[in-house]
Amino acid sequence: DFVIDVRGLGYMKLPGGILAPYGHTISAHSAVPAPMAKPGSGSGDNVGPSVSGMTPGNNDVIGATQRFSALVTDPSGVKSVSFKLWRENGLSQSYGATHTTGDEWAINFSGFTDGNWFWQVIAKDGASQGGNTSTSDTVNFSVNTGGSGSSTTSDTVTNAVWSTEGTLKSAAGRIYFEMPANSKRTRWTGYVCSGSVATDSVSGRSIIITAAHCVYDDSNKAFARNVMFIPNQAESGTKTDRNCSNDVMGCWVPDVGVVDQNWTTRTFPDNIAWDYAYYVVDDSGDHLGTSTTSDALDVAAGSLDVSFANVKVDDGTSGVTSPDYSFALGYSYSNDPNFMYCSEDMTTNGAVNWWLPSCGLSGGASGGPWIQPMSSGSGPVISVNSWGYTTSPGMAGPKLVGTSAECVFSKAKTESLTPPSDKDGDAGYPVSCP
Repeated sequence: DFVIDVRGLGYMKLPGGILAPYGHTISAHSAVPAPMAKPGSGSGDNVGPSVSGMTPGNNDVIGATQRFSALVTDPSGVKSVSFKLWRENGLSQSYGATHTTGDEWAINFSGFTDGNWFWQVIAKDGASQGGNTSTSDTVNFSVNTGGSGSSTTSDTVTNAVWSTEGTLKSAAGRIYFEMPANSKRTRWTGYVCSGSVATDSVSGRSIIITAAHCVYDDSNKAFARNVMFIPNQAESGTKTDRNCSNDVMGCWVPDVGVVDQNWTTRTFPDNIAWDYAYYVVDDSGDHLGTSTTSDALDVAAGSLDVSFANVKVDDGTSGVTSPDYSFALGYSYSNDPNFMYCSEDMTTNGAVNWWLPSCGLSGGASGGPWIQPMSSGSGPVISVNSWGYTTSPGMAGPKLVGTSAECVFSKAKTESLTPPSDKDGDAGYPVSCP
């Protein structure tokens, strides 16, 4: 959902791969070279670039990792090239390509899952009056990773369907919510994230851990409205909608959200250190749709411990038996309604984030749990999916250890279940923590 370009500016990744400036008005950096000289107004060029030599080509079969390339030419010079990819019946995403040698533009991709895929090249030239844009024919290709349904390199899983039974599968779920499209809160837009029921050891309420950007809009300064949590949506086999009657356990409607006030007073990416938050659900009256064993969310779905202790990172060994081998999971909207995961040795990104460098989870996975260690389909939550880069794989997660995350969790256990006001955008509490 949230990505950062090479200049450190933040963007919201929208359906179709569009990168919308977040907290500013600067367009996303394409990370490709552009010619400094432009043709004069009398160039007469009104035709977009020519695209040929697309690899992979029609009906090609690729594995989990593939180099995509195309030859792009134009008499006025090629200003930018992007590759748009999508899975059959899925949302498309666009990525800025890199100029290699001659007329070739290319990107290395990893994390493909088995099935039918499509791609196009979108190129813009350097002509006057803003240039000309052309779009190639659609090329269809298929992915075969060996029949396992997962994208794997050695012990690294970049993007695969999670099918292991256990508490994790039932306690994690999809979050649907709406955020304001303007600062006046007159227009609202629906989004999806992921979250997990947390073991809270208090009665009368259940708590969901997720990302702060799934709870509070730091750009328009408002809490989400019309929030729904759908545990174990994958088991239902139904795509995301607002009908709680077609989900295996129904859904729960949180009463309030709780975030660190540092998330609310700054704007992404200046607040990435605090991208953790909690939704609070009353154990009575918040369950809708399909009947289940209990109206209390943590009883019906189970819960995961949240660990604020030290974790293993960069331990010098590699592979699934390594202590720092970690799992990130979430409901990527491009794979709706499947529960997806990536896993590999965990490292760091800067001072405030853990990092899984090969992770291929996409929009909608935000707020999903990071588990270390994993055992029998369960384990402690050590972080949540937070952000990635615009043109390369990888997932960042905020550190819970040594931060305010434990304090914010404690506040979620005690804050009133009644929002400060009944006005849309006020259903939550920004809390102050040491």
